[in-house]
Amino acid sequence: MSPATRTGQHTGQHTLGPHVVGRRVVVRRLVRGERGPSGGPAMTDLLGTCEAWGDGVVVVRTEGGEPVVVPLADVVSGKPVPPRASVRDRVPARTAQLRGAALFPDLVTTPLGDWVLRDSPTATARRATSVLAFGPSGVEGDVEAVLAHYARPVAAVLTGSAEDDRFTGLGWGPESRDADTLFQVAGTAQVARALRAVDDGAVVVEAAGGLATARVGDAASGVAAHCEDGGGWVGFRSIEVAPEHRRRGLGLAVMAALVGWGAEQGATTAYLQVVADNEPALALYERLGFRTHHRYRYLTPAAAPTTPR
Repeated sequence: MSPATRTGQHTGQHTLGPHVVGRRVVVRRLVRGERGPSGGPAMTDLLGTCEAWGDGVVVVRTEGGEPVVVPLADVVSGKPVPPRASVRDRVPARTAQLRGAALFPDLVTTPLGDWVLRDSPTATARRATSVLAFGPSGVEGDVEAVLAHYARPVAAVLTGSAEDDRFTGLGWGPESRDADTLFQVAGTAQVARALRAVDDGAVVVEAAGGLATARVGDAASGVAAHCEDGGGWVGFRSIEVAPEHRRRGLGLAVMAALVGWGAEQGATTAYLQVVADNEPALALYERLGFRTHHRYRYLTPAAAPTTPR
């Protein structure tokens, strides 16, 4: 009796079969002619996309792109697995935040171990005037250093993280009444397709270096920045429409023009940040293909900052 038959591979007791063609799977198979650590048959796992099932074999294309033909008699077990996360989704939250620094050209960053002190003489956005505390700093006295560095200390922490617990345990609380901030990403090509029908002919784009500003007179404006890291990221901020000109599609026109500019720079990933309770904006960005990469919030000391013990 074959190993596959003994383990139920041909009796319907598994989740493999012709129905998994085109899906990502993991297959445990025998390695003929080899012995395992216990002296029994050697086995190995194969992860990839099932390309064919039939004629006594299963064909799996590995994550490295190599097609592997496995006799069904050598299949010990297996199952479908979730699709591999896209490259942009595998980028750590801290790295994504650092790429976002391109939106603030005069930003000064100072390392504090693995934390980053961020200062801008012109920007008022919290992400340009706060410490990025995603993960442990690895430095003694890190919180004291933050208190000494800023006249009004603000810490950006991943919601529910150890740093979130640490700062709140020291008496820090939400910097404002805003909900959490969502860092959202999408494929640039996907966003461009979603905006394909938008008329951006009235938008004027002025670019210098890796920064672009788009305007429709005094009615609407927005800013984009290109970062070449990770295959090219283009970020957006300050997409604004004057109240008297809203509901005319000008915000989408500005976005379309900036996405087009980013694509011309070679950006493959688009990103933006939005407050979690801004439901109209979230609905719009979802239609454009954006999804949340990570969630974080801003904390500040209660009233008078105190040195932690």
